[in-house]
Amino acid sequence: MLSLICEHRRFFLAATLAALVLRLFFFVYFPQITDDSRIYANLATTWLQHGIYGRMPGGSPTQPIMPTDARLPGYPAFLAAIFWLFGAGNYKAVLLAQILFDVGTCFIVADLARRTVSDRAAQIAFLLAALCPFLANYAAAELTETLEVFFTALALDGAAAALNRMNAGETALSLWAATGAAIAACILLRPDGGLVLVAVGIYLTFKAIAWRESPCPPNAKLAFISLIVVALFSLAPLVPWTIRNLRTLHHFQPLAPRYASDANELVALGFNRWAKTWIVDYVSVEEIYWNVSGDPIDASKLPLRSFDNPAQKDATLSAVADYNEGRDMTPEIDAQFGALAAERIAAHPVRYYIVLPVLRIADMWLRPRTEILPPDPRWWEFNDDAKHSVVAVGLGLLNLAYVGIALLAMIRRRSEIRWVGLLVGFVLLRSAFLGTLENPESRYTLECYPAIIVLASSLLAGKIKTNNAKKRVEEVPAKFIS
Repeated sequence: MLSLICEHRRFFLAATLAALVLRLFFFVYFPQITDDSRIYANLATTWLQHGIYGRMPGGSPTQPIMPTDARLPGYPAFLAAIFWLFGAGNYKAVLLAQILFDVGTCFIVADLARRTVSDRAAQIAFLLAALCPFLANYAAAELTETLEVFFTALALDGAAAALNRMNAGETALSLWAATGAAIAACILLRPDGGLVLVAVGIYLTFKAIAWRESPCPPNAKLAFISLIVVALFSLAPLVPWTIRNLRTLHHFQPLAPRYASDANELVALGFNRWAKTWIVDYVSVEEIYWNVSGDPIDASKLPLRSFDNPAQKDATLSAVADYNEGRDMTPEIDAQFGALAAERIAAHPVRYYIVLPVLRIADMWLRPRTEILPPDPRWWEFNDDAKHSVVAVGLGLLNLAYVGIALLAMIRRRSEIRWVGLLVGFVLLRSAFLGTLENPESRYTLECYPAIIVLASSLLAGKIKTNNAKKRVEEVPAKFIS
């Protein structure tokens, strides 16, 4: 990769500057500190100042610290390091550090394209990543996305490098160890980071089957050894975390709770299951799902698909009214929603287990990705500032371009992409997992963007190659053709 950068240093310098300008634009005009950001900052500050991984209730130092396992320690550790260097609560330093990580992601994605496609594709991938507003947007938000994308790209790049070395007859165990370390970082940032390990594991298993007749590397034995190395390095950092949870919180928790809840916190399983019987879009997440607990539910915003008949509608409105009375999800109210969920699932199991997950996946992939930008969630109604809706439409079309070009590459250039099964397998696996969530948020697909960009770069590189070849033919004098 270094030789490619040196050979095209003007291109990479200009593209890097463009990447920085785009990310600084979001940093200046659209920095985002969300409720989740404050939770992570609370954990980081408490850990840094008191040596306890826990939260100060309400952020008050006068109240006892509550140890927690609701969030994995990866991102709080990153924040603690930034706060230690630049001062507690220095969010600007956090966002600037994330911008540097995101620019680093551009180089990693380019290297992944170089290893799997070509040098020309690497340049295109770098430009696509550098100018991607969706990656740049989250670099200016104090959330896990930027680091998660960085380490996901690093893990995929490490796996591609290891596979290339194995294909050349070498063992590549050191590269597999590095890949495992990158996956470990993904997992410590968010539990779903483990999907990278699953994707790599499945791919290596299939390769082991394909190589089972080979007497020399790559062979089945080497593939299984590589898989063990990746798994060990990926999961080893979870051992001290699991021991800490056993000793401090007295329960076995190797990752984090499904709903990021503390031990004494009610998890509204009935409500969540009911939500999964009808939610298919981000709008419902913001208008209904996130309101529980604490804010009222506006029953008028419930879509028609949230009840199947008049009796079910009455029962739903009754449960909503009971919740709104105290704005607290009690076990009794949660049971009401749970009963509604059971009734709806029993009546329409195909809808619950297949149709709705597919629609949620489609919404996460195809929305304009403006959830932390000014456009209204209902941007298509043009009820807000018209220019915000226009921006949303533009970002939606751009997102479709990224995804659409990647899909075309799978149709036309799949045979030219090395280890394409790893990239596509990861995207499909993550998409399938996201369909099981009741809160479809477009940001959850960002981890797939390194693979999407590499696939798109393969098609664009092929187009450029074909056009250049046609141009050279047209320039040949007729006497040389005859």
